Order: sequence, then C-alpha cells, then structure tokens
Amino acid sequence: MTAEELKSIIAAGLPCEHLALEGDGRHWFATIVSSEFEGKRPVWRHQRVYKTLGERMRTDEVHALSMKTFTPAEWATQPREPS
Repeated sequence: MTAEELKSIIAAGLPCEHLALEGDGRHWFATIVSSEFEGKRPVWRHQRVYKTLGERMRTDEVHALSMKTFTPAEWATQPREPS
C-alpha cells in the first residue's frame, strides 16, 4: 500500500483538517487532526482511525500504524518546524 492510498482511506472514513503520513509501506506514522476528536480520549481517537482501516489492519495490509491525533484547537498549539 502506498502513502497516498492509505491517506485516501483514512480521509474517506474520517473528516480530517490535517493528515500527514510517513512510512515504508508496512510501518506507518500518521499525524491526524479532526474535529471529530473533540472531547474524546486518545484511545477512542486511535480506535476511530483503526475503524476506518477495517480489515486492512486484520489482514496485515497495514502492518503497523502509530499516530498522533489532535483536535484543531490542540493542533493550533503544536510547535512547528521553521520553513
């Protein structure tokens, strides 16, 4: 699976204000910002992302996905790398 395919799957199942993905085709790291995360605990947020991937997680199509999840307000307070 490519990064663009994985991003498309996540974005199709979860409204994302920001979605960044890095990985090697099997091991992925995502930064996901969604207003749907408002008032939700981190474990719920991760479960929600896993739900968008469905069988792909169980069949090893996506072997490993680690992530940071933020609400838009939380994301606004995150430090950014200078451009």
